[in-house]
Amino acid sequence: MALNRVVFSSVRLDWRTPEALYRELNEEFRFDFDPCPPNPGFDGLRVAWGRSNFVNPPYGRELPKWVAKAHAEAELGKTVVMLIPSRTDTRWWHDHIMAAPQIRFLRGRLRFQGAKHNAPFPSCVVIWRGES
Repeated sequence: MALNRVVFSSVRLDWRTPEALYRELNEEFRFDFDPCPPNPGFDGLRVAWGRSNFVNPPYGRELPKWVAKAHAEAELGKTVVMLIPSRTDTRWWHDHIMAAPQIRFLRGRLRFQGAKHNAPFPSCVVIWRGES
């Protein structure tokens, strides 16, 4: 039970993407918008997103809302690239992530910027390529 508390805890919601991973994805997708900047006053769930979006959402209880918003923005023809935990047993995974044309499962566990240890969960990059 203690491991489950660690894996699904949301004590910290602002884990920063590893720089090398972001650079690699940005080179491929040329992001023009980040709906999850490290700015507590900005709510990316309430605004229209850009043409090419990088999304590393808060991994707490709000994660299903971010996944639904990403899927909705992608259906508008926008490119959405999400870095999320690989939680294939969840409702949001089956309702939204399985609709994505591409899911890249990352080998090993990520070490987010500023973290002392690797994440206690596997991660993936979910990609919807907009057609605008």
